[in-house]
Amino acid sequence: MTSLDFTLCSIEAFCIRVPVKTPIKVAFGTFRDRPMVLLKVTDAQGAEGWGEVWANWPASGAEHRTRLALDLGERLIGRYFDSPSKMSELIGKELEVLVLQTLEVGPIAQVLAGLDIACWDLVARRAQQPLYKLLSQREVSQVPVYVTGINPDKPEVFAEARQAEGHRAFKLKTGFGHAIDVRNLQAMRDVLGPTAVITCDSNQNLDLPSALAFVQAITPLKLSWFEEPLRVDAPDADWQALAQSSSTPLAGGENFHGPQFESAINASVLQVIQPDITKWGGVTGNFFVAMRSVAAGKRYCPHYFGGGISLLASLHVLAAAGGQGLLEFDAHPNLGREAIVGDLLPVKDGKVPVPTGPGLGAAPDFAKLAAFQTYSNLIR
Repeated sequence: MTSLDFTLCSIEAFCIRVPVKTPIKVAFGTFRDRPMVLLKVTDAQGAEGWGEVWANWPASGAEHRTRLALDLGERLIGRYFDSPSKMSELIGKELEVLVLQTLEVGPIAQVLAGLDIACWDLVARRAQQPLYKLLSQREVSQVPVYVTGINPDKPEVFAEARQAEGHRAFKLKTGFGHAIDVRNLQAMRDVLGPTAVITCDSNQNLDLPSALAFVQAITPLKLSWFEEPLRVDAPDADWQALAQSSSTPLAGGENFHGPQFESAINASVLQVIQPDITKWGGVTGNFFVAMRSVAAGKRYCPHYFGGGISLLASLHVLAAAGGQGLLEFDAHPNLGREAIVGDLLPVKDGKVPVPTGPGLGAAPDFAKLAAFQTYSNLIR
């Protein structure tokens, strides 16, 4: 039986910030660089593991999360845990008062998620097994992916180029105005053809009347899902009214945490469940949500828009859980992904291989990242 226990002797945190040539637009703002927060944990036997902390927005928050990871990580050093899941449970409980004190529910949850990922990577590397094998006994060699982060400026051009590279599924950023959004989706359907999987994401940008009008307009386009059309905290009655009026399945979850997932899985409104592994729960929480979603007949499609560690962790959880989910796949140039994943995930006919190396299957190449490092530190 594989041992999952560990005692950490050090945690190292790195903040990376890579400029982008073309800003990436979403409904709530524009990404002008790609921040990434990485964590490296080492146990008493010298085994290592890598994690990633959500740091997308605001970009200025990445350095804060890097320092916070060390502040919170101090309580792990020298302590014995019988599994990464138990670590997350115990440390999460210990941090509840700090969340109340600071109101930093997001950053604290994100740091804990990054630590959880790193500890799972560590125990899987030590066991010389790919992470998905440590989570389940499924035999799986590849998972389907979809292109994300498609901007509203002539998205059909970008999408067609990705289709030529082997992609078969695509997600457009919407929330830029009804006419523009419908025009862009129609253009993508015209260019990509009737069999392409097309979805859209409004990042909580619409009110109920606007969302109702939009789902009627896109009905002929046969989208696979409509993501975060309303605010996460919109009244349940609004979400139910939209779901009843929409022939397009509704999706969400990247901005949920804790019991919100159980409520969403048990309800009929969302058909696609999308937690972000670095934003809440890490491997422990996301695998539980994934298994519950699949058992409930829903699609588990993990949200991703970060660096290479979070991409690989999301892939392993999806591979372990099974079901009809797709992996979100950022096709924009991103050194924070490329310096970790490299050529490990070539896209062929809409799918990528599941890494077979120990743990996540890759580690950061700091020779490529050093010039973009803005902060690092180590605690023992």
